[in-house]
Amino acid sequence: MRTWKRVGRSPNYRYRSQLDGNESQLIASVVNSLVELFDEREQTAPHDELAAITGITVGHSTAPTDATLGRLLPDFHRPDQDEELCAETVNGNVNAALRSVNEPHIISAKRAAAQTLLDSLPMNGGNLELTEAQALEWLTALNDVRLALGAMLGITEDTPEELPYDDPKAGHLEVYRWLTLVQMLLVEELMR
Repeated sequence: MRTWKRVGRSPNYRYRSQLDGNESQLIASVVNSLVELFDEREQTAPHDELAAITGITVGHSTAPTDATLGRLLPDFHRPDQDEELCAETVNGNVNAALRSVNEPHIISAKRAAAQTLLDSLPMNGGNLELTEAQALEWLTALNDVRLALGAMLGITEDTPEELPYDDPKAGHLEVYRWLTLVQMLLVEELMR
């Protein structure tokens, strides 16, 4: 991927870059995998008859048990955030209610960002030009993919920049680092 370059005049800036075919296919693959995670989570939500009658969408009331989805859809409130609420109240009532009502909308927004990225991605490589709104959606989707990969790899502050070539996580870490660079360069150009 080439660096991002802002072109045009305010307020109609566009953000250009170029991808080779392998880069486009890699981005499409990881973003499609992310969408599949969201689809699975949404499809396993409990059926609520009242929600069906009212048209109000509800989702899970419990956090995902999978570490990757847990990173993408964390609890809204943790016991260490408020000393006045006991952990049982927070974990049992507040998080369940907030999650049930908001998770479907969060998943929908994340899926929309992923779809914007996929729709604007030159599948066989080539020139890429984004509006500011599309660039922001790209940042959302790239961040979600990075969060998912980071959770899957167990990335911490102590994770080395590179892993030995024969480490099974080495390739995934390289993808994570590359996506970090793509995201950082786009952020820098948006802030310029």
